[in-house]
Amino acid sequence: MFLRTQPLHFIIFNESADTRAKRNQIKEITPRKNEAKRFDIFFSEPKMSSSSSLKTVRQLQVASPVPADIDIANSVEPFHISEIAKDLNLSPKHYDLYGKYKAKVLLSVIDELKGSGDGYYVVVGGITPTPLGEGKSTTTVGLCQALGAFQDKKVVTCLRQPSQGPTFGIKGGAAGGGYSQVIPMDEFNLHLTGDIHAITAANNLLAAAIDTRIFHEATQSDKALMNRLCPPNKEGKRSFNDIMFRRLTKLGISKTSPEDLTPEEVKKFARLDIDPDSITWRRVMDINDRFLRKITIGQGPDEKGMVRETAFDISVASEIMAVLALTTSLADMRERLGKMVIGNSRAGDPVTADDLGVGGALTVLMKDAINPTLMQTLEGTPVLVHAGPFANIAHGNSSIVADKIALKLVGPGGFVVTEAGFGADIGTEKFMNIKCRYSGLTPQCAIIVATIRALKMHGGGPDVVAGKPLNNAYITENVALVEAGCINLAKHISNTKAYGVNVVVAVNKFSTDSEAELNAVRNSALAAGAYDAVICTHHAHGGKGAVDLGIAVQRACENVTQPLKFLYPLDFSIKEKIEAIARSYGASGVEYSEQAEKQIEMYSKQGFSGLPICMAKTQYSFSHNASEKGAPTGFVLPIRDVRASIGAGFIYPLVGTMSTMPGLPTRPCFYDIDLDTTTGRVIGLS
Repeated sequence: MFLRTQPLHFIIFNESADTRAKRNQIKEITPRKNEAKRFDIFFSEPKMSSSSSLKTVRQLQVASPVPADIDIANSVEPFHISEIAKDLNLSPKHYDLYGKYKAKVLLSVIDELKGSGDGYYVVVGGITPTPLGEGKSTTTVGLCQALGAFQDKKVVTCLRQPSQGPTFGIKGGAAGGGYSQVIPMDEFNLHLTGDIHAITAANNLLAAAIDTRIFHEATQSDKALMNRLCPPNKEGKRSFNDIMFRRLTKLGISKTSPEDLTPEEVKKFARLDIDPDSITWRRVMDINDRFLRKITIGQGPDEKGMVRETAFDISVASEIMAVLALTTSLADMRERLGKMVIGNSRAGDPVTADDLGVGGALTVLMKDAINPTLMQTLEGTPVLVHAGPFANIAHGNSSIVADKIALKLVGPGGFVVTEAGFGADIGTEKFMNIKCRYSGLTPQCAIIVATIRALKMHGGGPDVVAGKPLNNAYITENVALVEAGCINLAKHISNTKAYGVNVVVAVNKFSTDSEAELNAVRNSALAAGAYDAVICTHHAHGGKGAVDLGIAVQRACENVTQPLKFLYPLDFSIKEKIEAIARSYGASGVEYSEQAEKQIEMYSKQGFSGLPICMAKTQYSFSHNASEKGAPTGFVLPIRDVRASIGAGFIYPLVGTMSTMPGLPTRPCFYDIDLDTTTGRVIGLS
């Protein structure tokens, strides 16, 4: 091996369907001082040989200072999505076009590639964030741009679909940022291919079915209910339809004709006897509307006084979204949707969507949503966007089916990079213990994204508040503050390493960060057991700014030595699993409210204790107290309530108060969003 002393060149093709013959664009990387070896290992001399090298990638022309995200996104004309599909060896039979820049990839791809090998599987988490976020999505995209456009690797980015709530609210979009984005940015952040709308429709159909059933049961006899549920055909004969046999089986009734049921069996079959106080299913919409956090329904004159209090959640908090993210096939989704529990009967038995007869209809509404959406990054690398479950009451990860498709498409030696919501204590923990359990997939590398800003906050810096200027402590050098805050990073590294994966720390560099501060983070990360720690500038430079991260991730994947380890076995009791997670936070114990104790006893009695745990707590601290920074220990974790998403497949304890319907701030993001009526372009998205 020799050391390179000259800039390294390799071939990148900026191609479209009309210019595939023009293969002469060169990108240049000049190795940093003392780092020639790192580049020499992974990059070969320029050559034009195998078809695997022919990629639809784009050379970015970056500007400084970095323009607004939407301006960058609008400055690039995306490749036709068929070109992105072609690079993944997808033929037109494998996808349905949604305009020029999006396509739904069909699940049949998994079956066709069943015998082929998987690529490397990488999850991106983060340290405990500030309210401003530390750039996990941007890092995920930037890394994939580096792997695909600079390191000649097959790569697919797997991301959640953003909700319109934060897009129009306070947070803005979730397409990445700067020169590491998914495009078209406006389509990514708005309707996309309608999956969230399908979830909204399915969720609200089930909500309507619940109240309608209660209404009709309250006004009809058992016989009348049975006659209407199983009406006679033209020959005067009554029969059960397919979904009714699911309820009959659940009730232990083996008879196949309605006429054969005894009066007692008719009552059991026809009357769900839902306890209104036990209903957990709410209506949803994909907008932040604080005035729907508590509502009263049934006030119309025709509802016969059947008034009850309920609420709206935001659509991404629907259990149907969690089902979409965790399903492994269309048949599996059908079963999960049917098993969703909406409440209990007055006798204490769980009532499901299939009991209401609506599981099949929900599946019909979701039949297209199960297919992930293919998009692209600014540099032309492929992206699969699918599902967007809440990262608090759900597991906050994109879908299993997208990951499975992507791993087959990139093949051995390729990379699939997916992001886990919130800090690694929540998102990565749920990725490992819930998502990987249901998928059977094993990650080789976990990235932890950090910033000097967040580490200074954990070291004792002033509060970071969204919408307010940063305190001077965050824009001037203070190595001691950074080093003190690295206790948070070290805790995340330790927790993540325990799953058997190699951990790479990605430090998102800001212009105000000093070399001394960055070196302090790198040294602390390596001392805490990280496989590597890399300074990244992908926000300002695109994939070129994440090449070192790509090299570190490739090495980490190639050198993993341990099997995947879960934090707890499923045969633990509900409390034992909760307490295992609490210990990983640093808690010395767990305190259960009377309501939590009651719910745990009920779920155990109903046979749901074997499900994994999806802890719902603040993302701003390892503890339940958002103001506790660093890595607190010795605290007692309070469990306020325990709820269940049976169809999705997890129990979720509530630590503190979790809002499932965000509110709009005084100045929402929608103030800046408009349409240029001359060009038709969206402006103001962030």
